[in-house]
Amino acid sequence: MRALVQRVTEASVVVDGEVVSAIGAGLCVLVGVTHHDDAAVAKKLASKVWNLRILGDAGSDGGEPGGMNRSAADVDAPLLVVSQFTLYGDTRRGRRPSWSAAAAPEVAEPLCRAFAGALRGLGATVATGVFGADMEVSLVNDGPVTLLLEIPTSRP
Repeated sequence: MRALVQRVTEASVVVDGEVVSAIGAGLCVLVGVTHHDDAAVAKKLASKVWNLRILGDAGSDGGEPGGMNRSAADVDAPLLVVSQFTLYGDTRRGRRPSWSAAAAPEVAEPLCRAFAGALRGLGATVATGVFGADMEVSLVNDGPVTLLLEIPTSRP
């Protein structure tokens, strides 16, 4: 399971011309699922994202203003979670990506929900995109700060 995490000042998802989700300053998290992922992997990735120290310091605690010493958990920052099968695109051959490493929708959708649910279980405020929809994701990347996180899965 992969998560592309971006620190944002704002982010939103539009479907069919209507805003379906929006957050202010926090994290925009694009989530990709592969074949052997499960709920345990989703939970582990959610904990890593929630506790990842990439948010800025206020400077009042002795930290440098603008440093990256706080997590979303520390400051109760909201998260916008959007499913993104293209995180498993393979471009090693030719000019057309292969999507064979991306999980099928019937596997990916419940695991994306499990990821968002695990974040909520940790205390996060979570907004989500619409699985499988043609979404327009807008964001203002703060920093810019963008990290790719991955929780490898063991094959059966």
